[in-house]
Amino acid sequence: MLAANEEWAGQASGLGLPAAPARGVAVVACMDARMDVYRLLGLAPGEAHVIRNAGGVVTDDVLRSLAISQHVLGTREVVLVHHTRCGLTGADEAAFADQVQRATGQRPPWPMRAFADVDDDVRESVRLVRESPYLLTAEVRGTVYDVDTGRLRDVA
Repeated sequence: MLAANEEWAGQASGLGLPAAPARGVAVVACMDARMDVYRLLGLAPGEAHVIRNAGGVVTDDVLRSLAISQHVLGTREVVLVHHTRCGLTGADEAAFADQVQRATGQRPPWPMRAFADVDDDVRESVRLVRESPYLLTAEVRGTVYDVDTGRLRDVA
């Protein structure tokens, strides 16, 4: 990876751009390796903040990052990108916590945030962003990326 970085650095675009995203948007997406968030949204370096975690769920840390993105760096729109065939769909919270505890001796203090239906989880994430007292905007769009077709769809 370091060798690939050396090659990339010699031809990289976006170097020297300001920290504030040019499109004024922050994206919250799943960490799934099948999702190239910049390409699937048609973004270039410097155009958006991209915040990723397992499931793309809205957590306290996501709200912290969005607040910094808005108050410090001027974003006003939030786009949520969840996806089909997510590993958190239908996952067993208790079994996960048990697995971590067996492996490490410690039970995680945070929930896995598994969900049964991706559209319902997108709607819940939209609600959490809209109702956050720390954010400046209600401009929130929830979407689901289909990992099999490459298409993105809005969730009402």
